[in-house]
Amino acid sequence: YGFCTGFDSDNSSGDFSEANHKVPEMLDLDPHQSNRTGKHNGETEIQENGIKRHRTSLPAPMFSRSDFSVWSILKKCIGLELSKITMPIVFNEPLSFLQRITEYMEHIYLINKACSHADPLERMQAVAAFAVSAVASQWERTGKPFNPLLGETYELTREDLGFRFISEQVSHHPPISAFYSEGLNKDFIFHGSIYPKLKFWGKSIEAEPRGTITLELLKHNEAYTWTNPTCCVHNVIIGKLWLEQYGTVEIVNHSTGDKCVLNFKPCGLFGKELHRVEGYIQDKHRKKLCVIYGKWTECLWCTDPTTYETYKKSEKRGGEQKKKLVSEDDIKSENDEADDMPEIQDTVQFIPGSKLLWRINCRPPNSSQMYNFTSFAVSLNELEKGMEAILAPTDCRLRPDIRNMENGNMDVASKEKERLEEKQRAARKERAKDEVEWHTRWFHQGTNPYTGTSDWLYSGGYFDRNFSDCPDIY
Repeated sequence: YGFCTGFDSDNSSGDFSEANHKVPEMLDLDPHQSNRTGKHNGETEIQENGIKRHRTSLPAPMFSRSDFSVWSILKKCIGLELSKITMPIVFNEPLSFLQRITEYMEHIYLINKACSHADPLERMQAVAAFAVSAVASQWERTGKPFNPLLGETYELTREDLGFRFISEQVSHHPPISAFYSEGLNKDFIFHGSIYPKLKFWGKSIEAEPRGTITLELLKHNEAYTWTNPTCCVHNVIIGKLWLEQYGTVEIVNHSTGDKCVLNFKPCGLFGKELHRVEGYIQDKHRKKLCVIYGKWTECLWCTDPTTYETYKKSEKRGGEQKKKLVSEDDIKSENDEADDMPEIQDTVQFIPGSKLLWRINCRPPNSSQMYNFTSFAVSLNELEKGMEAILAPTDCRLRPDIRNMENGNMDVASKEKERLEEKQRAARKERAKDEVEWHTRWFHQGTNPYTGTSDWLYSGGYFDRNFSDCPDIY
């Protein structure tokens, strides 16, 4: 679920046969919403300016999950590690976890903004907004990404957005995904490894992220590191699934000593704190430079600490300041770049004089029938004409279970998923028999140069496209 991985396992006992389970009726997709750029068979339309236009819809709408009970599967697994549980494919979304990580790059304009600022405080503000935006795509995404197979990879080059990205599943037990991205203008490097620790609490599933995320701004000779907040999916037994993020995220600028502390607040008893993020940026002498507030599902603002404290005091006194919904007019007056902002009504209590750091992108009108994907997520598994010839044979786009699910062939997708898991089990047994160790292809285990902690580092060479020694995993 969400950013959680580890449910599907090559240790599955096979008690639940997905292929034999009845698949529910397909939802109707509004034909007026399903324009795929007018091209077929994965061809991508080229606009007049030469930029590729990515698809705006999935080939088939999602299946209804209403006929399935998560509890019917989980109740057999009480006491087991979550990595031993195999979930039916209907609870998935047609993306690999490696593709899900790539969604960090949806708001890459915030990295570009950080690169362009001369002031280190403004750079930290942009980096903080980027760190929050990285988890925003999870909002209402209660589908579970496919667990990557050991050795699986995903690459993405977006010339229009100015970056390229490569990730690899470097470990299966425990599941660890490593990624590396760089600006095409050589202005930044963004890399890290993610190892979520899963806990099942009966009514909810919690994924505590392990692993460091590092952003290097090359022009400024700066490096920032942080770890994502904890992600929790509620109502896994009964009721409507909903997701929250909570915990403290500390972003450290290792060059200046500045630090940004962001508190993702837990929902609380009456939902008052739901989705709220509050924090501050301090310098190396612990002097507060600014306060940041907002919601990870909506927007992020910053203001100076004095204004913030004054406002909070007057609010406690029940003064003139009442909860105020932010309108487009407020945003236009507070932010010069409001013309690029989507028309979304915020529910964040706005403090006059605040600066807008980030707002969530509008989702496609048919998003609810496409696993609540963003426009960026819709494009991730697109297999364009000629791409198969240049991709690594381990790329997620070539996974038959994900491809069939995306196309609406659920029975075939289930059978393919079982086949791939069985193939992975057999390969592991063969290695154990021959006492052969698994070797990663594009990343190696090392030490993060800024935190001194264990990390997976990019070995280089992927984009030379020598794929002769890639494993056969599909």
